[in-house]
Amino acid sequence: MSAQPPNTVPPESSRPESPQPDSSGDKLDRAVLQIAGVVVLGAIMSILDVTVVNVALPTFQQDFGATYAVVAWTMTAYTLALATVIPLTGWAADRFGTKRLYIAALVLFVLGSVLCSTAWDITSLITFRVVQGLGGGMLMPLGMTIMTRAAGPERVGRVMAVLGIPMLLGPIAGPILGGWLIEIASWHWIFLINVPIGVVALVAAIVLLPSDSPESSESFDFVGMLLLSPGLALFLFGVSSVPETGTIASARVLVPACVGALLIVAFVFHALRTEHPLIDLRLFANRSLTVAVLTAALFVVAFMGSALLLPTYFLQVRGETTLQAGLLLAPQGIGAMVTMPIAGRLVDRIGPGRIVMTGVVVIAGAMAYFTQLGADTPYSVLLPVLFVMGLGMGCTMMPIMTAALQTLTHRSVARGSTLMNINQQISASIGTALMSVLLTNHLQSRELAGAAIASRSNPEIVAGLGPEAISQGFQQAADAFGSTYIVAFGLVVATLVPAFFLPRSRPVRPAGDPAAAAPVH
Repeated sequence: MSAQPPNTVPPESSRPESPQPDSSGDKLDRAVLQIAGVVVLGAIMSILDVTVVNVALPTFQQDFGATYAVVAWTMTAYTLALATVIPLTGWAADRFGTKRLYIAALVLFVLGSVLCSTAWDITSLITFRVVQGLGGGMLMPLGMTIMTRAAGPERVGRVMAVLGIPMLLGPIAGPILGGWLIEIASWHWIFLINVPIGVVALVAAIVLLPSDSPESSESFDFVGMLLLSPGLALFLFGVSSVPETGTIASARVLVPACVGALLIVAFVFHALRTEHPLIDLRLFANRSLTVAVLTAALFVVAFMGSALLLPTYFLQVRGETTLQAGLLLAPQGIGAMVTMPIAGRLVDRIGPGRIVMTGVVVIAGAMAYFTQLGADTPYSVLLPVLFVMGLGMGCTMMPIMTAALQTLTHRSVARGSTLMNINQQISASIGTALMSVLLTNHLQSRELAGAAIASRSNPEIVAGLGPEAISQGFQQAADAFGSTYIVAFGLVVATLVPAFFLPRSRPVRPAGDPAAAAPVH
């Protein structure tokens, strides 16, 4: 392979196959765009299903006669399944080929969706959500791998911008779609909606994705799997229990989180001594990837953690419906869609460093405004600030992903994308737990805030305390949200430190890696 010129198609790709992307040019050709379309369909299903079920939790309580703590497992089980399967994706992609594995993941996800729609009690629904999560967990890292290999390092920024669309739309469209489907039909349709999308994605994947050559030489790291997959699942379970317990100092949080952390640490020692580990930690020798991982970790903790604050503010303080809250968040998605394709092109030309720094500064400016939230902050100001935050978001998350992947060799991309997805899952869980606990504590420390929020569903509280006290309580609640945003703002500002070291030049093709820019075969 090394004897071939950089843009020579390997001999085994001469047999008839799907159209091959041409990564030698600067523009995204038709083949790459077709591949991107397939990957985006899969990503939309996977990401939407994380948020769309949120809306259905009260319905599950009513239909299955279960408590909120029990029905919340429909979310937790899905997340834990993602965490369990993501570490296996890099090895499986090399062993079986990305196309075959992506098709298998789509089939598993759609099958899980159909099974969820047939659930007869809460236990069966939680079980079927695990099946769905096992398929969904592979879709995003596989999609990143397929698109990065197809485009080559010179165009990673643009294809990552395409993949970022569902990542941005999921949190906004999920509540809107879920609320609408439950209102006009039933909760079953939040799962059945995946079937037609999945069938289209499956057919498109079979026809349009280029075949690749599995590498069967590497042995499977069973010890690594027994350490990392349970370790991640236990750690995330412990962290995800923080909002429910309201404190870190709880056995339900500490025991699984500490056991999980110990297993992850044991995996680190194991991986550094193993020739073919489940996750290749030697990738951290790549400076760009290391800096990108640190930047992404801080940014995801701050941004994804704070992502739950504004929807909750709209619901609890402003009294909006779930559907209205989703629509009010739309300016953020619109802003991101404006800058994301522009940022993708610029990253490929000048590197991600300046783009990410600009995006983080813009987000920090918008978040500074949210620290001053009031009970009657005008929407005429709030929505434009959300749009500005979206502009910044379009310049951050996917360019950070690009920084991690664009300097990796063709052979390392699958492991690199898996590593970034694990990093994102852990950081998002930590951020959500952190912001949930901070918000809960701030609300509890304000004596009238809880009563004001409760008055939304119990008008008798208003009669008992009086309208003036309730109005004061809503202001206290808004102050609690503002105080929580102060921590998020500080974390966003801290992201500037590692972001400063991101590459600030056009990506250079990894030395001795002609496959990185050759058409996928």
